[in-house]
Amino acid sequence: MRKNIKYLAILALGIIACEPEFDNPIDEAGTYTSGEADFSNYVALGNSLTAGFADGALYITGQENSYPNILSKQFAFAGGGDFTQPLMSDNTGGFSNDPVTFPPRFVLVFDADGKPVGPATYTGAVPSTDFTNNLASSFNNMGVPGAKSFHLAAPGYGNVAGVSSGSANPYFARFASSSTATVVGDAVAQNPTFFSLWIGNNDILSYATSGGVGADHNEVPNPDPSTYGPNDITNTTVFAGVYSQLIDALTANGAKGVLLNLPSVTSIPFFTTVPYAPLSPLNPDFGPQIPTLNATYAGLNLAFAGIGVPERAIEFSTTGPSAVVIKDKSLDDKTAQLTAALTPTFGAAKAALFGAQYGQARQATAEDLLVLTSSSIIGKLNEARFAELVGLGLSQEEAGQLAVNGVSFPLEDKYVLVPAEQTAIENARTGFNATIAGLATAKGLAFYDAAADLAQAANGGIPIDGGIITSEFVRGGGFSLDGVHPTPRAHALITNGVLDAIKATYGANLPRVNPADYGTVTLSNDVN
Repeated sequence: MRKNIKYLAILALGIIACEPEFDNPIDEAGTYTSGEADFSNYVALGNSLTAGFADGALYITGQENSYPNILSKQFAFAGGGDFTQPLMSDNTGGFSNDPVTFPPRFVLVFDADGKPVGPATYTGAVPSTDFTNNLASSFNNMGVPGAKSFHLAAPGYGNVAGVSSGSANPYFARFASSSTATVVGDAVAQNPTFFSLWIGNNDILSYATSGGVGADHNEVPNPDPSTYGPNDITNTTVFAGVYSQLIDALTANGAKGVLLNLPSVTSIPFFTTVPYAPLSPLNPDFGPQIPTLNATYAGLNLAFAGIGVPERAIEFSTTGPSAVVIKDKSLDDKTAQLTAALTPTFGAAKAALFGAQYGQARQATAEDLLVLTSSSIIGKLNEARFAELVGLGLSQEEAGQLAVNGVSFPLEDKYVLVPAEQTAIENARTGFNATIAGLATAKGLAFYDAAADLAQAANGGIPIDGGIITSEFVRGGGFSLDGVHPTPRAHALITNGVLDAIKATYGANLPRVNPADYGTVTLSNDVN
């Protein structure tokens, strides 16, 4: 997921963050034990959350502060061995041989006056990591950004030749043992004594971050993941089968481990930062246009009432914030009825245009979630729609009036998660989490309820030494500049949750880390 993220009014003076601090003093006088576990060969499996992906890219500092790497240092107090990772070549992030699809990371850019402008792609250096350069080694951190549950068992997922077609993953291509290897196969080949598994996020997250542009394979059950698109929701039965296979493979030699469950999208700032009503009458580009907009919409509102859907009426406030206009594909399409109702007033051609544009339109409500990337386009001219309208014979002035994102042109589906889409996501997540918790119990494995901690961060915050971690974008300390992936401080928090779970299940006595010793968002135009 890479998009140009800007703000409506998210950043302000007083942003609190710090540069990373990695010293974590431990009381050497303590007595630490592994309990029933054996940490001598720890292997971590998962996706970007395991790999240390942050700020929209994978880079060295993020990898060094991944929760598995932090956890391995605590394991070292009770017999844990070396923990290796397939480190990128730089802190720029991205790939040198595909910088368009995998560009550098985001940095928090400041203007000449020192005021924060917003996240922007780092331009101070070019990526130096070549994903075709296989590292010819096995690694303890088997986190593969972008991986879904079934990808971990898919032969050829690390085949360089398949990267361009999307059948293979460039991050795994860097360290796959062969062109036909599987992630879980390479993990098991290391004969781990302990493992962690945090997988399943992308089985719903890609659907969510795309605003629900994808298929839900639970609505019409589809058991064949080879037919899934990149933004689809994985069928819960498929997930259960694959996840069970992964656990069977990882525990076959007697290894113990810890399983992590999946958080709600409402715990992630990518979905909770942009308000549903961001249009202010004080905005000089919007406020003066409100009377004209409302007069124009009055005719459409009469048509809505005439065809029996008065609740879809659109009106902007002159005294307070107004909700954006969105396209809701879950609504009955009223294109034909609107066209017929508007034809006497506007003529057949324009009525057909209006009917198609507003057939599934309504204003957003508090129940809708606008994705973070919508903040960069709301109130801006939709160039594609503008060109289309001009091509249909409208004047440039008319086309411009009908092509303003979220104002006169309904915000496209990819920018909004409507309640029906949220329900599909939550139903799948509930099913996935039931599988994870059930297998943890059945196999006697430790279980960390990551969802509960992230929900607490989103609802009041989690106190730490000298502060608090929340899910507020940039300022909360828990999420990096892509709004999805954790900061080093949040990875430290996750580490403690995992340690607590391991103690409860295996009786291990290990030192916790102090999240305050780890960084959040770097306040710099440069990379750390």
